[in-house]
Amino acid sequence: MAVVKVDVLAQSVAEGPSLMTGSIPTKNWMDVPAVFKPGNYAYTTKPEIQKYLDSQKGVSFPNAREWNPEDDDWKLPENWKEIIIQGIADRLDRFRSLKIFMDCCVRCGACADKCHFFLGTGDPKNMPVLRAELLRSVYRQNFTRAGKILGKMIGGREMTVGVLKEWFMYAYQCTECRRCSVFCPYGIDTAEITMMLRELLHLVGIGINWCMEPVANSNRTGNHMGLTPQAFKGNVEFLCEDIENLTGVKVNPTFNRKGAEVLFITPSADVFAEPGIFTCMGYLLLFEAIGLDYTWSTYASEGGNFGLFTSNEMMKKLNGKMYAEAERLGVRWILGGECGHMWRVLHQYMDTMNGPANFLEVPRSPITGTVFDNAASTKMIHISEFTADLIKNGKLNLDKSRNAHVKATFHDSCNPARAMGLLEEPRYVLDHVVDNWVEMPENTIREKTFCCGSGTALNTDEIMELRMRSGLPRANAVKYVQEKHDVNTLACVCAIDRATLTTLMNYWVPQVEVAGLSELVGNALVIEGEQRQDLTEGLRTMV
Repeated sequence: MAVVKVDVLAQSVAEGPSLMTGSIPTKNWMDVPAVFKPGNYAYTTKPEIQKYLDSQKGVSFPNAREWNPEDDDWKLPENWKEIIIQGIADRLDRFRSLKIFMDCCVRCGACADKCHFFLGTGDPKNMPVLRAELLRSVYRQNFTRAGKILGKMIGGREMTVGVLKEWFMYAYQCTECRRCSVFCPYGIDTAEITMMLRELLHLVGIGINWCMEPVANSNRTGNHMGLTPQAFKGNVEFLCEDIENLTGVKVNPTFNRKGAEVLFITPSADVFAEPGIFTCMGYLLLFEAIGLDYTWSTYASEGGNFGLFTSNEMMKKLNGKMYAEAERLGVRWILGGECGHMWRVLHQYMDTMNGPANFLEVPRSPITGTVFDNAASTKMIHISEFTADLIKNGKLNLDKSRNAHVKATFHDSCNPARAMGLLEEPRYVLDHVVDNWVEMPENTIREKTFCCGSGTALNTDEIMELRMRSGLPRANAVKYVQEKHDVNTLACVCAIDRATLTTLMNYWVPQVEVAGLSELVGNALVIEGEQRQDLTEGLRTMV
């Protein structure tokens, strides 16, 4: 899809005033309506997708219909306001964190300039403090004594159609990256508030298709693209053929094999989409090199958990599918590929949602003997942890010169970095597979990393300009190291990042391509009996 470049500092996506341009607001923020126009909102959920999801046990996505955000009438249920208020009450009762976040914010603004959406659009309502205020104002009006008496005087407001429309616009201009929470002196997690906003919108049938259809597909076929088991298996086998053609190494993965030691689960994008397929080829070469006893599942064929972006109930259900399959196959533990939200769900919600996976063993590497005590509850470890341990124990034969064409920098993917603390392992791997890589500026990496700008199901083409605006802070950091150090590769450990950063780099920094870390590992691996004919461009030479 073609993208028209704009001056991101001279124009706001929304109709409201822009602090980034130096203009002075002339109205109270409550009096500036959300204005929908093509390009600033994602397509709404298809009725057939919503009906399917609403029919599933334990989840609720009612009011399926055709509707357009640009229309005045959103075809809401007659009692939509009561549904929303009751939904807030229910969540205040279930989630103690929400009540705390509603009450403790002092509106200091420490988070304001930390959000990539605010930096890219200049829209004040994209400041995390104000995005949270969209919900907090309704909470004050309906759930605090002062709000019921004084209303707008203390920042309360009635729930109206205008407020609902505002929620929809800004709940989907947040990637739930949680960078703002790093800088909040009270530890408020605005991502949790965004999650609640989306759940409340779903109660009255308001959602976006690129969020809900992947959820439906994951529930129906096991992966977000809706690939059948046969198609998933076939795609992996195609990659094995490509590996053999390039390297002479014959890879023979198994599928749905009972009794394997390890179940390997990765984002399905690794199997069918560039540049993820090169990352997947890296996995396959690594497992062949070390003789890992593993199997894939064609039924739990998606690591990414799009339920994180829809509802707690769906998040729990999709996470449970992986563990149900691990139990059915009788594996000892689970190895996970390069994914973002899979790891946030596992590390922050698994225990309270699905409970400890006590039918599995604490992961122990069959190659090095290392016991991963950090996964004592989840029984699942990240491919970067696994690979770093192999390297540390001298179990891999690596030749850095095979990545001589790579001058890399590393993007800390939001969820692995901030949600699970996966900071050192990817860097350790990079140190051993490339000769030359550099860090981006300190305030843009590790816990402070900038988001790709298109996570939480916002990587859809109809909001391309918005995506390019929100990804600008990350692109600026890459551009800095590209110009200063001649960087040509942006490495990461997340499937959504590989997909969205590729578009972002093509737009802002076209000299830089995107690669998964395991792709670089696959490039550097020296395997007995291999017959590589051209090593100058790694695994991508065959495509």
